Amino acid sequence: MENAGSPRAGRRGPAGGPAPTVLGREAETADIMRRVAVGRTHSAVLVVEGEPGVGKSLLLDLAVRRTRDAGHLVLRAVGSESEAHLAFAGLHQLLRPVLADLDGLPPRQRSPLRIALGLTDPADHTELPDALLVGLAVLTLVSDLAEPAPLLVVVDDAQWIDRASLDVLSFVARRMDGEPVTLLMGARAAASLPGFDKGYERLEIGPLSGAAANRLLDEQPQPPTGRTRVRILQEAAGNPLALVELTRAFAAAGGQPEGSRVEGPLPVTDRLEAIFARHLRHLPDATRHALLLLAAADAPDAPVAARGLPEAADTRWLPAERAGLVRRHSTGITFRHPLVRSAVYHAAPFEERRQAHLTLARLLDEEPDRRAWHLAAATERPDEQVSKLLLETAGRARRRGGHAAAAAALERAAELSPRRADQARLLADAADLAVYTGQLGWVEHLADEVRRRGDDPALTSRATLAAGRLMTMGPHHTAAFALLSRIAEDAADARSPRLLDALAAAAVVRYYSGEESQRQRIEDLLSQVPDSPAGGALRAWTLAVSDPTGAGASLAPALPRLIAEAGDDAGALTALAIVAWLLDQTPLAARTFDEAFDRWQAHGPLPAGLACAAGWTFLEQGRWAEARSVAAEIAEVAARAGLDHAEACARALDATVLALLGEPAEARANAERALALVDPLESRSVAVCARRALGLAAVAEGDYDTAYAQFRAAFTEDGDPVHYHVSPTVLADLAAAAVRRGHHELAAEPLERSVRRLGTGTSARLSSLTERARALLAAPEHAERHYRAALADEAGEHWPFERAQTRLDYGEWLRRRRRIAEARPLLTAALDTFRRLGARPWIERAQAELRAAGIEPNGVTPRPLTELTPQQQQIVQLAAHGLTNREIGEKLYLSPRTVGSHLYRVFPKLGITARAQLRDVTGGGPVRSDAGVDSRRPTVPERTLRGSPLSP
Repeated sequence: MENAGSPRAGRRGPAGGPAPTVLGREAETADIMRRVAVGRTHSAVLVVEGEPGVGKSLLLDLAVRRTRDAGHLVLRAVGSESEAHLAFAGLHQLLRPVLADLDGLPPRQRSPLRIALGLTDPADHTELPDALLVGLAVLTLVSDLAEPAPLLVVVDDAQWIDRASLDVLSFVARRMDGEPVTLLMGARAAASLPGFDKGYERLEIGPLSGAAANRLLDEQPQPPTGRTRVRILQEAAGNPLALVELTRAFAAAGGQPEGSRVEGPLPVTDRLEAIFARHLRHLPDATRHALLLLAAADAPDAPVAARGLPEAADTRWLPAERAGLVRRHSTGITFRHPLVRSAVYHAAPFEERRQAHLTLARLLDEEPDRRAWHLAAATERPDEQVSKLLLETAGRARRRGGHAAAAAALERAAELSPRRADQARLLADAADLAVYTGQLGWVEHLADEVRRRGDDPALTSRATLAAGRLMTMGPHHTAAFALLSRIAEDAADARSPRLLDALAAAAVVRYYSGEESQRQRIEDLLSQVPDSPAGGALRAWTLAVSDPTGAGASLAPALPRLIAEAGDDAGALTALAIVAWLLDQTPLAARTFDEAFDRWQAHGPLPAGLACAAGWTFLEQGRWAEARSVAAEIAEVAARAGLDHAEACARALDATVLALLGEPAEARANAERALALVDPLESRSVAVCARRALGLAAVAEGDYDTAYAQFRAAFTEDGDPVHYHVSPTVLADLAAAAVRRGHHELAAEPLERSVRRLGTGTSARLSSLTERARALLAAPEHAERHYRAALADEAGEHWPFERAQTRLDYGEWLRRRRRIAEARPLLTAALDTFRRLGARPWIERAQAELRAAGIEPNGVTPRPLTELTPQQQQIVQLAAHGLTNREIGEKLYLSPRTVGSHLYRVFPKLGITARAQLRDVTGGGPVRSDAGVDSRRPTVPERTLRGSPLSP
């Protein structure tokens, strides 16, 4: 526990009474106590951070004590540096007191959680545990535990909690809205906490004030004075633990502790570890041996390790207790602070540490993963048997979904493998798994190690390709393309099958950057790939992604066959769905995405390559709630993994939907955030998507000057498309904004230049958009033929919003020429579509046009359902279909209580008082909502993130 002094005497009251405080931490104590108040009804997440020794643990202890004094449940875990590589170790520690409650979970949730916690052998199951279902199971469990009384969840030393457990905690934290659950996370300052880096309140525990530091010194058994006091205050720099321990050290040494004459101050942590280590020198051998065994053991090892340790009442512990190194409890012995454990462990010679780990390994014979790591810690030379045990550990971690733990085990197995060829192979396997952690530095290190230890070009290429794939999700696309093209060149020279893999990844970079020279380089290298049925999907992907209106356009007729040949291969189906989207085969793309998602197994926590393509597909089809769900899930995963580019792509998608729904402020915030996350010259696709969203937000507000400026930014000063795929979709909006400003000629040059670049490979969608743009810009006597051409192809119905825009423009044109009878059907059809989609700004414009055409559209208003958020629409649709709150929660990854809270809030908005009336609001039956949610299929969040490779 971190020591910041003791709670002040006389300040601790009964439950609900005055809370205890910590000397110098009155404000911080009050802040935390407010969040664990007995009568709390809402969720709270607080990250408590500070340097070692500032008192984080003591403040968390106070929160735990107050909650338990009130008779409420507390779940608590403490991170351990040596456990950071054990998948779900932190979660197991947290849930250990309530493991019996797992039996009350729905089977679909219970099974993945039991596998993740190691309570069920993953070999007994054919599927890997779905990470989202593990998170949902914990969310449901937490919600159930909070039903009788508020629940407190405390995670201390969170910087050492394993990544798999952190991901689950982050998942739960984002979905606790409405739950009486408080999550307190204690972590060292500047520590990386994936999933908690953004969006949560933080309480920084800084140094004590001078007055508080002096009061703390006065409370010590032997308060220092004079120059000694001045030096302690100076060197401790307000750190409470340093103040206490330096005072103890000075007192024990008669005012001049060993090492005090070292030139220059040591960092506080190093100094404290040195102080603790000095205490060890004066302890009996039996006490030091017991302390070392305790230090080498992890928290979950403690019950087993206790069999090799003296009992708490044993006199061997007394010298350590008197030295302030340990505390004795009824349940056993614990170190007074993590730095004590670190000092005890590192002060011991390697041979003594080795013997401690071997002792623990013998005691942990029934815990193969922990046993393997203790044996590894006891081994400094290659050992094939220990390497094999770590390889088995990696396999078990992989089957539980612990990719970081599996990669760490493979890396250590490589270090202990006696053969260089095996070392390189294991490191390449580790690199493949480390990709799923989003840690580029780690993957690059593993790839470097493969090159250093092996001479197999295939392994080197594979490991380097893993780093290249992860780089595509970062902001530096020029460097990513250089690396991937070099891999492709080497693969071409070696006639390696990695050539197509490298080009497929390079095509993603080409899409993001929009750099024309990259397209040419990809096509040159692709010509060296021999035709083969096995590579059909990847070849189609590469062509379509890098040049959808050129070489890729010829793929459209072959797509149905390629999709059929993909069979149950979810990865190939996803790639082909993206190809279909790029070629404007939107209905085929949507069907293939649905099919792929239904087959997808849990491979990792990262978004798939160009995963936002699914969201854009749903947006184009009018399934806007699903589009927003895709964006939300990808943004969460990307932010947690630190993948700025992937997050920017998702935010640009969400900004577009928000603008169409008539939420311009939110749209701008998301679009501007997207632009801030990327370099526009490195990520032209994101830049143009964000500019389009900003333009649509301006249109929603009737600000056509701003709209024109944003749409015009999708084209160069000369009028060429900034991005080969995204910019042409902006042409009609640019023309409409230019016309509203009265400057038809301003949009003419970008239109004609784009049409020339598109050539003959124009899709039905782009043809319709360009004809609409031409109609808007044409002289009155020529406009109608372009409007008719824009609406001629029935395939245009696949893009309902764009079709409705054209009908609205044409209807307005006809009305102004007093052809009222012809205008009315077009305007009515446009309004019906806008109403169905919930596109409020366009609803209002269509209503105004209908009034001008002599029709009063009083009854044609948005249905109340469109006033709800996308998540609320999904909940209403599923509830109308007869699903219970728990069943809805399973589909949407929410707790049953949160579902009920949403329904409680939406009933007044819908003008109903009973659940049975929901069918009247939605139209009844198993329907697809206005936002496109099909209650009979898995929802988008469930399906979208089951994949892994990369992201737009």
